[in-house]
Amino acid sequence: MIQTKCFGEWLEIIIPSKWEGHSINDLFRDVWQAPKKQIHTIRMEKHVKINGEVINWNKPLKAGDRIQLKLFIEEEFGVIPAYHEVDVLYEDEHMMVFNKPANMDTHPNSPEQTNTLANAAAFYLQAKGEQRKIKHVHRLDRDTTGAILFAKHSLAGTILDKMLEERSIKRTYAALVHGRINKKKGTIQEPIGRDRHHPTRRRVSASGLPAITHYELLEYSLMQDFSLIHCQLDTGRTHQIRVHLSSIGHPIVGDQLYGGEPLFERQALHARKLVIPHPFTDERIVVEDSLPLPFQHLLKK
Repeated sequence: MIQTKCFGEWLEIIIPSKWEGHSINDLFRDVWQAPKKQIHTIRMEKHVKINGEVINWNKPLKAGDRIQLKLFIEEEFGVIPAYHEVDVLYEDEHMMVFNKPANMDTHPNSPEQTNTLANAAAFYLQAKGEQRKIKHVHRLDRDTTGAILFAKHSLAGTILDKMLEERSIKRTYAALVHGRINKKKGTIQEPIGRDRHHPTRRRVSASGLPAITHYELLEYSLMQDFSLIHCQLDTGRTHQIRVHLSSIGHPIVGDQLYGGEPLFERQALHARKLVIPHPFTDERIVVEDSLPLPFQHLLKK
């Protein structure tokens, strides 16, 4: 684990032995993989110090050196703060995970929209006296509930975006599907593209983008003929889980767009768990939510 501490606007990191010999430039370019424009801005504004001093960015670092990064700067939120009742599942100085309710978009589609999770996140930070330009790292469909990761400053956003792209961040979803899934574990590997006959629907298509969904059977309700499963994604296509499960004959309960019966007020899909390598400390952050009560009630009917 890499040692860090925060003071005011600055984050201090004790250089670990694995970074010895790297320069500041190496850290931003190779370790954190920040874009050139972001690196240039940080460099020009002198937002990096080593042992309290501004030094040459190409000078090799030594284990035990202290690098200070000016990260916690007041910025416009980027959205209008608006109060909504949402649960915080995890938070530190760099990121936070919210439990998104049903019937809520992840972010606004127009500047004046205020009924999204991003608006709620901005209000939450404003109430704490933190004015940050927050950024969602991934999204959920409007009717899907559960854990969504936000970055609280731009460098954390850059690192977390890259982790998501490289699949270092693991996402687990709980779903109630029709029928009994016979295999305890399985993988659906079918490309997904747009449905030419419907404005929002996707479908398995040979000309679509590659998509991989892993699933595991947790429980089967004989009375309801429902299977409770966990899904993990290797890709993040729109409606991926919904399309893939429908394609194998097990649509999600309530997901009428993809063949589910209207036995639930929405698709019974919940983002239950996130495993996140911490962007600065290398800790393995595990954020897990319990199975929603409506799912439990539906299984027990």
